Amino acid sequence: MAANNSGSEPPIPEDDVKHEPEAKGKAPAASSTTTTTTMNRSGSRPQLDLSGAAIHGTLEDRNPTILLPNQSDDISHLALDIGGSLIKLVYFSRHADQPTEDKRKLSTKRRLEIFTGARRSYPVLGGRLHFVKFETGKLNECLDFISSKQLHRGGVDSPSWRSGAQPDNIVIKATGGGAFKYADLFKERLGVSLEKEDEMDCLVAGANFLLKAIRHEAFTHMDGQKEYVQIDQNDLFPYLLVNVGSGVSIIKVDGHGKFQRVSGTNVGGGTYWGLGRLMTECKSFDELLELSQRGDNSTIDMLVGDIYGGLDYSKIGLSASTIASSFGKTISDNKELSDYRPEDISLSLLRMISYNIGQISYLNALRYGLKRIFFGGFFIRGHAYTMDTISFAVHFWSKGEAKAMFLRHEGFLGALGAFMSYEKHGLDDLSAHHLVERFPMGAPYVGGKIHGPPLGDLNEKISWMEKFVQKGTQITAPVPMGAPATTGMGGFERPTSKGDILRSDASAALNVGVLHLVPSLDVFPLLEDPKTYEPNTIDLDHDEFKYWFTILSDHLPDLVEKAVASEGGTDDAKRRGDAFAHAFSAHLARLTEEPAAYGKFGLANLLELREECLREFQFFDAYVSIKQRENEASLAVLPDLLMELDSMDEEDRLLALIEGVLAANIFDWGSKACVDLYNQGTIIEIYRMSRKKMQRPWRIDDFDTFKSRMLKKDQPYKRALISVDNAGADVVLGMLPLAREFLRRGVEVVLVANSLPALNDITANELPEIVAEAAKHCGILRKAAEAGGLIVDAMAGIQDDTKDEPASVPLMVVENGCGSPCIDFRQVSSELAAAAKDADLLILEGMGRSLHTNLNARFKCDALKLAMVKNQRLAEKLFNGNIYDCICKFEPVS
Repeated sequence: MAANNSGSEPPIPEDDVKHEPEAKGKAPAASSTTTTTTMNRSGSRPQLDLSGAAIHGTLEDRNPTILLPNQSDDISHLALDIGGSLIKLVYFSRHADQPTEDKRKLSTKRRLEIFTGARRSYPVLGGRLHFVKFETGKLNECLDFISSKQLHRGGVDSPSWRSGAQPDNIVIKATGGGAFKYADLFKERLGVSLEKEDEMDCLVAGANFLLKAIRHEAFTHMDGQKEYVQIDQNDLFPYLLVNVGSGVSIIKVDGHGKFQRVSGTNVGGGTYWGLGRLMTECKSFDELLELSQRGDNSTIDMLVGDIYGGLDYSKIGLSASTIASSFGKTISDNKELSDYRPEDISLSLLRMISYNIGQISYLNALRYGLKRIFFGGFFIRGHAYTMDTISFAVHFWSKGEAKAMFLRHEGFLGALGAFMSYEKHGLDDLSAHHLVERFPMGAPYVGGKIHGPPLGDLNEKISWMEKFVQKGTQITAPVPMGAPATTGMGGFERPTSKGDILRSDASAALNVGVLHLVPSLDVFPLLEDPKTYEPNTIDLDHDEFKYWFTILSDHLPDLVEKAVASEGGTDDAKRRGDAFAHAFSAHLARLTEEPAAYGKFGLANLLELREECLREFQFFDAYVSIKQRENEASLAVLPDLLMELDSMDEEDRLLALIEGVLAANIFDWGSKACVDLYNQGTIIEIYRMSRKKMQRPWRIDDFDTFKSRMLKKDQPYKRALISVDNAGADVVLGMLPLAREFLRRGVEVVLVANSLPALNDITANELPEIVAEAAKHCGILRKAAEAGGLIVDAMAGIQDDTKDEPASVPLMVVENGCGSPCIDFRQVSSELAAAAKDADLLILEGMGRSLHTNLNARFKCDALKLAMVKNQRLAEKLFNGNIYDCICKFEPVS
């Protein structure tokens, strides 16, 4: 929000923006108003040494780091937008070093021809982008924050900081008027120089990046309803960008680096805050916004009904509630300022300014023939009434032909654009599938200080974890995020001097998360149409969310118990368990209030949010001991099951295999109905009981079609991708025998498992050991596992009864890039994407991956979806069925 945002500003210098000649009295044609600008990527910063660059580690946390072995690492990744009202920061943090890859991964990558060394080599990829804001009047808090995290020196996680090195001539990118005004203060306090970037360049670059790379960035907001809009990258330009900061700039954007500021007004966020501060006793912008939510503008504004005796002016389409004159009633009232409620003043101001911004914006859109208008800037800050008012104005004046759209990262456009002006930032080449947004809870300030090693002594004061436990009931929205050294409100960091409470504020509606940059994620290449693909089967509307809120809340005590037990039941684990319960309950409460608070949120996202929250509180595998116990029990009876299957003819055996998969899928610790079954017998007893109930026909029964395809020829497929679900009987007695049948028929098999634990789901790291144990009793599995690199010198000394048989097709294991019971095929691991290259069959097993998600998904290969329905509501909603119904849905490629 620079000083040149007002409508009365001096002309923009010709060396900044070049204008084509215009005919007098005529609006410029759309084709003649394009201005080409180029981001000034300064060479004053140290250049990156990319020699020897390679991705390091595994996908164990889905976020591999790109190592630059010859880089000094004295490069900061911090950019600021210092406006008249607010300071916005975008900064990058690295991920922790990852363990080296094991033999299984290396073997799989060689076989699938995955070469990581040639991938993008910018260090920002493989870390996180954080978004933080401060009031400009509290600049010292901003400087303290930067200093505490050493952001200007690459962060406290950088080698240079840990080694004590003090780099010289540190330069930070900045935009906005404050980059000039406060440059000396930054030099004095932090020893850094601010390199100024053009504000309009930054705004447009930030908006273009977000609209390109963030899947659910843009949304409409009418009558309190938020609806996310999927932007077609091929139809993005031209559009109108309205940046509402202290003043308002209206920019016509024709492409990357092609834009023109076509209009503006000096009536903007600064006007609202300035007049509001004069007329009320509010001490902050957020406080003024909060007041408006309790206001009644009809006590101050003159309405059409006030003029026409309570009636509409229907002839020209004005209702009685339409504002005829903002603050018009105060003319005739014999009152002083103190006689009016601050709440009413705030709302009247908000409506006056928002309506005018909406009208001016539409008139400019009309001038250039544009239907799409994006609004950004921290005046909006996700405030529902502000967005509704602007949307109403655009809708009213355009007669419904134009749409006002808003951006979730609205206030950070300039800061993000400044970040992108660094040489070699690496963001240009990012696509939506490389970005994962998460909403972590972090550590609040304690006593006005930032705590968390190595910056504070946690023994001096109450720890951040204890803070969560004690104040957990007060949390109503995502609060702090990032490392245990920051605080924030509304899903993005918001340092505050009020360290004694956790509270939400008007900016909570933004809910801007941390962007995890994951270069190793890809779009699944076998999706029939990635553009129309929607993973979630059921929309998570308000009623649906209330139901799942109850389900997840009821499951929370048991989950906490398992999580604490997985860490040995220590006092520290109990403390973290309580903190996790409070934090996840806060997420649920926020989403109950507004299901769209975190973007377009389906059940898959909600379940992943729970797992991410567990991991944040250092519970990395809550069901580890349960999985181990069930794996051992199932492996003990596997040899007998395989002998039984081998005694059948191929038709009966195929039916028995599918029945076995469906029966074993009952072992799901995420389902209360299934958890209750654990009290009725041993794992094997429950499995046999479930097998007896697998009578056809099933709720969806395409088995005969699948059987015809399988028995059509000796080698029905070239490669089968088999996505596995739960540990124990599910994978050992269900999926491994099915995989063995494909191997028997000469089909390559790739078992696809989670990258990270989720409930009792098996992970890709755990599968090789299970396969190795199973292979001790089965020559088919052993030969295939050896061929696929799953068994490396592990089976020496075991009798090999298949040594005279021809070489086997391989059995491989890849991770899917997920840490959730569901899967979104728009973001999968590069391993899975590579494995899909030669696959002609995809098998999805389990309720999460084939019912909650992907039930309606279509693929470029044959697909088989197998699951037992373990939730009565879901069974009724999807099939008008019952709990424990089964589906065998086979979809041959057309």
